[in-house]
Order: sequence, then C-alpha cells, then structure tokens
Amino acid sequence: MKFELTKEYIDNIKDVIDNKDEAKAISLMHELHPADIAEIYDEINIDDAKFLFLLLDDDTAADVIAELEDDDRIRFLRNLPVDVIAKKFIDKMDSDDAADIIGTMPDDKKEEILSYIDDKEQAGDIVDLLHYEANTAGGLMAKELVIVNENWTVLTCLRELSRQAEDIDEIYYVYVVDDDDILKGTISLKRMILSPTSAKIINIYQNDIMSVHTDEKDEDVARLMEKYDLVALPVIDSIGRLVGRITIDDVLDVIRDEADKDYQLASGISEDIEPTDSIWRQTRARIPWLLIGLGGGILSAVVLSGHENNLAVTPQLAFFVPLITAMGGNVGVQSSAIIVQGLANNSLGIESTFVRVMRELGGSLLNGIICSSLVFLYNFIFSDSYALTMTVTVALFSVIVFASIFGTIIPLMLNRIKIDPALATGPFITTLNDIVGLLIYLSIGGLFYTYFS
Repeated sequence: MKFELTKEYIDNIKDVIDNKDEAKAISLMHELHPADIAEIYDEINIDDAKFLFLLLDDDTAADVIAELEDDDRIRFLRNLPVDVIAKKFIDKMDSDDAADIIGTMPDDKKEEILSYIDDKEQAGDIVDLLHYEANTAGGLMAKELVIVNENWTVLTCLRELSRQAEDIDEIYYVYVVDDDDILKGTISLKRMILSPTSAKIINIYQNDIMSVHTDEKDEDVARLMEKYDLVALPVIDSIGRLVGRITIDDVLDVIRDEADKDYQLASGISEDIEPTDSIWRQTRARIPWLLIGLGGGILSAVVLSGHENNLAVTPQLAFFVPLITAMGGNVGVQSSAIIVQGLANNSLGIESTFVRVMRELGGSLLNGIICSSLVFLYNFIFSDSYALTMTVTVALFSVIVFASIFGTIIPLMLNRIKIDPALATGPFITTLNDIVGLLIYLSIGGLFYTYFS
C-alpha cells in the first residue's frame, strides 16, 4: 500500500510520542515500508526518533537506518552507544550497507563497533569492504552471494544453496567458481532443478558472464547495468577471483546521486547540499558561482562603458541588450546540455570533436537564420532605423552561432581534462556568453552605425 506522509500524520505521531503510547506508535508504523518510516524520522527530532526506533524489531530497525539520508543517520547514530549500533543495526544489515554506515564514523568508533559484532565472518566482510573507495565497484558491492564450485554435483549444490541462502534477501544469480575462487560463470536455479542430481556443474553452467573489477568507477558500473538490463553484477579482483556482487538497488542510488550532483553543478552549487542543511553550508556551496557571476556582471558593465559613446549617440542599441544576452545564454546552455547528457549516458559514440562541432554549427546556423529573420521582420516594421535593424539582426545571428559552438566545445574540453562537464551547463557558460555576446553586439553596432550614417 502506498504511504503518503501528511502533516496530520506527523502531528498525530508526535502526540503519541509525547504521551509515550508505545502500542499506538507501533500500530501507526505497522506494515509501513522502512523507507516510509525513514521519511517520518526526517520530520521529527532525535529524541522522538530514538523512541520510535526502540519499538521496532531489529530487522526493521536495520532497514530503516539504511534508508535514512547520510546526515540524518550520522546525527542519529552519534547519540547511541556503540554496542547498540552493532547489535541492533549492523548485525542485521547486508555487508555493503553496514560498511557504508561504519565508514562514516571516526576510526576509533569503527573499531569499537566491529568488536561488538558477534558474527566474525560478517565483521571480516565489513573490514574488507572498508578498504575500497566509496565511488568504486568495491565500495558498492556486498559480500553476500550464492557460490558453487564447478566440480560439485547438482545434489551438492542444492544442499549448499539452502545453507548459503539464509543470509541473502534475493537470489538473482548462482555464481560458479573453480578451486581458486576464479569466477567461471553462472547457473540458473531452473537448470539445476531440471538436471540430474549426479550431473557436474562444470558441464551445465553458462560461461558468458559479465563482471567488473573492484576498482571500476561506480558511474561505469551503473552505465553497464543500465545498458544490459542487469539486476546484479559480480565483482572480481585483479586476478579474477569472485569477491562480491552489486545489485540494482545500489546502482539506483548511484544514478540518483549523480543526477543530483549534476543538477546542482548546473545550477551553480559546488557542494552536495540538502534543503535542511545549515545556512552556512548552503552559503558556502552557493557563493563561489555567485561571485563568478558577480565578476561576469562587472565585466559586462565594463564592456558597456567601453561603448558609451555609441550608446550615447544611438540609445536604441540599449533596448536590445537583454535580448542578445538572453539568447546567447539560452543557446549556450541548450548546446552544452545536449553534450553533457551525451557524455553522461555514453551516447556520443566515436565521433570526433570536429564532427560534433560541425553538426552543432549546422543546427546553430538554422536556428540563427530563423531567430534573426524574425527580429529583422520586427525591426523592419516597427523601427525607422536601418542601422539598428541590421545591427540587431546580424548580432543576434552571430551570437547564436558563437554560443552554440562555445556550448559544445566547453563541456568536451572539461571532460577531456577530467573536470565534471556539468559545470558547463550553469552560470559558467551563461556568464561567458553574456560578456562575449555584448562584445559582438556593440562591436557590430559601432561598425554598422558608422557605415550607414
């Protein structure tokens, strides 16, 4: 059943918490998905959240803590004893979620939490995962998976499956390894059931398996799983040994995080922030690009002042400054957004930079002709100045072509030097297009008014 969090629900559960009505609180959370309960915790204070957490069974509590936003989770766990964190949450989690949570804690607290975990095999798995960078396949993977040896019989595998499956929520694939744990392939449950119990796995498994190395970037992993519609992907080390698996839910988090980051970069926000973050953190993330925009505005003013004489003689030129800057900014952002999207989903293919620029040039020429023709028609009808008509028409055409090419080249250059090209879709390219657009417009205006007067 779909859950919708409302103000009435929050007010109700706050009243229940104030009255310490445990039975009513349990009934309000009954049958809610852990993600829904996590959403509730976003709207209440730490003490109220602790009260609700203590009412949950251990499995649900572990799922809820994994669903919380990073900042909310850190604030919540900071107020709990390490033995409670270990036994109520970490013990009940998959190794990847447990490693993500422990990885956000101070080193001394990490060791203390690990010491309270009863399952030493799980503790070892978590320690292994903590050694990988967070933005790699090793940092994404979980250690829980079903593995069978290629030399086993089907009967042995079926017995082993029942043992291994106890700690796994979903079995997407059964992985086949050799005696050195080298990944060989997969075998489906259907194939195992239909095969004779005496059959050897080596004779019936599929060896056309796709895998990634532990140091593969998480973005590349997400792209691979999206391209081939994979629900799980095995992870191998440098010599091909199977060390874990990545499931689709982990990849969805990567895709969402990357989309959020790119959107914020395109909006001129240099850090990952949330609406609930402090004013100082939000200001720190936003001020760099605001200062760049401020500098760009000052440069635009300098450009205008440099053509003060032209504007004094022909003040009509000033009327179309907003049009020129707006069109240049819009065209530049459109062009860069297409390139950034292509870079993100790897759909640009193998075309050279020259071919891409030429294609964009063709489109910009057509767009420029259409827009400049319309503005020419407007000025031809409503303006009695031929010089103004020609200035705005030619300048607009030139600005559209320049901004389009500029918006194509900049993200490609940023990507080549390993800087996130999403920067090119925000204030960066808009500010530069404003400055250059004004230069083009006023320079053309100076030439045309001199020629036609």
